[in-house]
Amino acid sequence: MLSESMRAFFDENGYVVARALFDPQEVDTLREHYMELRAQGAHPGDMVGVDTASSDPLKRFPRMIHMHHWDETSYNWLLEPRLNEMLTGLLEREPYAVQTMLYFKPAGARGQALHQDQYFLRARPGTCMAAWLALDDCDEANGCMQVIPGSHTWPLLCTTQADTKNSFTDVTVPLPEGQEVQPIVMQAGDVLFFNGTLVHGSYPNTSSDRFRRSLIGHYISGEAEQASQFMKPILRMDGSEVDLEASLPGGPCGVWVEEDGKPVIELSGLEINTVFRSE
Repeated sequence: MLSESMRAFFDENGYVVARALFDPQEVDTLREHYMELRAQGAHPGDMVGVDTASSDPLKRFPRMIHMHHWDETSYNWLLEPRLNEMLTGLLEREPYAVQTMLYFKPAGARGQALHQDQYFLRARPGTCMAAWLALDDCDEANGCMQVIPGSHTWPLLCTTQADTKNSFTDVTVPLPEGQEVQPIVMQAGDVLFFNGTLVHGSYPNTSSDRFRRSLIGHYISGEAEQASQFMKPILRMDGSEVDLEASLPGGPCGVWVEEDGKPVIELSGLEINTVFRSE
């Protein structure tokens, strides 16, 4: 399933798309399942309530988090053998499963500012990984993903305030002027796999009538000894639990500085600063 060319692309860019990993019938079943769950109202793990009368589309269709804690369909998908095979090939060892998320993103919804998942999941040592399944065809108009190719080689960047008129989250990471941002156009059934330090986000949904629904699994590399407390319980891919220490927030982060006329990332809070060049 994971070809040599896909692995080489991932190593260079920090992400890869597995096309048509799930067939149309599977996608239809998952899409209908989550629409039915959302129509039922609030569920465990919802960060905000459901307000069907709101003018904000993200309040009418708020995202779901940690559905696998109570929903069998989500649990089975998180541990799906095809995802495990891809993740194991990319990480070179079997991962641990830690989180599910469902984004509905109806027409008019804000996007998500650029960020790094590892900032939130805090896998140590190693990193986290995402498997992002498109439940709808997605492009820039209805809010597809956007990534910074190669940014998985960067350290964690210090966050700044995001523009909440365009992003439903309030933190982002700054970029040097002229930095390439790549849209990831996908068809329903494609899965985007990406490294936890890859800088990524999503465009707003500027379409008039299209959803951009996506099902996401988050994982951490199998050598990890710590992870965010919020991710527990942590599962092996056979469903058994593994007990890892809770990682503490904080630590050094990178800031952009100029060196010889070029942008470089300098870690703050270290006795000896380490510089990572973006070239």
